[in-house]
Order: sequence, then C-alpha cells, then structure tokens
Amino acid sequence: MSGHSKWSTIKRKKAAVDARRGALFTRLAREITMAAREGGGDPNTNFALRLAIERARTNNMPKGNIERATNRGTGKDKEGASLEQIMYEGYAPNGIALIIDVVTDNRNRAVAEVRHVLTRAGGNMAEAGSVSWQFRRAAYFAFSAEDLDREQIFDLAVEAGADDVVLGDDDIEIVGPVETFKEVSLRLQDANIRPDEAALKMLPNSVVQLPSDQAVRVMRLIEDLEDLTDVQDVFSNLDITEEAVVLLEAA
Repeated sequence: MSGHSKWSTIKRKKAAVDARRGALFTRLAREITMAAREGGGDPNTNFALRLAIERARTNNMPKGNIERATNRGTGKDKEGASLEQIMYEGYAPNGIALIIDVVTDNRNRAVAEVRHVLTRAGGNMAEAGSVSWQFRRAAYFAFSAEDLDREQIFDLAVEAGADDVVLGDDDIEIVGPVETFKEVSLRLQDANIRPDEAALKMLPNSVVQLPSDQAVRVMRLIEDLEDLTDVQDVFSNLDITEEAVVLLEAA
C-alpha cells in the first residue's frame, strides 16, 4: 500500500473516533448539503449524496442531522443558501502545491483562518490558477482489500472506465475520469462493497519528493488545515512515502 493510502487510512480511523465530534458533524453536514444542492435530495439518483449520507452514518451522525442537511441543500431549509464552496490555492514549505477545498458560511473567516495556518507553517496563499493547473479532477475510491478477489476488483474497475487501480496489501484504490464516478459506484454497490472513501478529488499530475523530515512538516500543515471547520479536504502534490507516515506517527 502506498504511503498516501496508508496516511489516508490512518486519518479515516482518527476521524471515526474524533473527540471533536461536533466539528466532524459540521463537516459531514456541509458535504451532504452541497451534494443535495448539486444533484437533488434523492440518494437513489444522487450518488454523491448517497455516499455522503453513508459516511455520515458510519460516523454515527443522527438521522435528524442528516435530514436537515439534505433539506438545506434542496432549499426546503433556507439556511443552506448561505453556504458556498471555494477552492483556495497555496504553497506549503519547499514549494509543495496545495488546493484547499472549503465550504463556508463566512468567506472572510475562512480565508483568514486558512492564511493564518499556512503562514504559521512557512507556507503562503497563491493566486487563483497558479496551482490548480498542476492537478486534475478525478473520481476516487478507496476500500479495504480484506476478503476481496483482487483480480475481480481490477476487472470491475477497468470495465467501469477507471484508468488506475492500486492493489495494496490492505487497501484498494480506484481512480478514473470524473464521468466514471457513477458507473464505478454502481458496480461496487452490485459487488456489495462499501467504499471507505468515494469522492471527486483533485489529484496531482506529478508528485514532488522530499526527505522524510521535510515531508512530515508538510503533512502536519495539511492536518492543521483539515482541522479547520470550514475545510472539507486538502490536496497536495507531495509524494507521501511510508517512511514519512511512520515518522509522523512516531513524532
């Protein structure tokens, strides 16, 4: 399993037992709201909404919270209209490119908090477009490889239009063009596989390698950004090695 996949697995486990559950629920609710706003409030036809709801349930989010978040997205609850999604761009130390996905009801607060975290770590904000060209939007799925037929999963992903399948020791990752998201989702559902992670992500066209100690510094910055309530996700072009993940855990 790649270092990136291993780090993602660790972060998912941490999120599942996050003591700051209020902040986690806020992030999950906003994900549901934005998915419902973009694709409607029926999870049977809106796969992004279905996956967002499944993630919320996995983290023991109450049913009432899920329903209210969905209603905000469909307009039944006017509160959702105040939310906006913004992609900020920036640089971490050593020139590592960052894209910071934010959903917020206060743009000024969000940009101030993101800028503060970046500056404190030796990074900086960047102008729109100066970083995003280094990334591509793609469908991404990750799930446990336990008790699965790897050859069957590989065939499933390729037939659905995926262009990359990483068969790790513990996890399996599937990456494909944005338009394959629905088809891969359906085929995984038919195979009774529930992804731990399923989303449209900004993936780097190429990665930058750093010595493990410098990589850990960037990884800590990413974690600090992800701890901000308004931040939904952070994407980077850092090549995350297993050595760096081990060093981060040991720190």
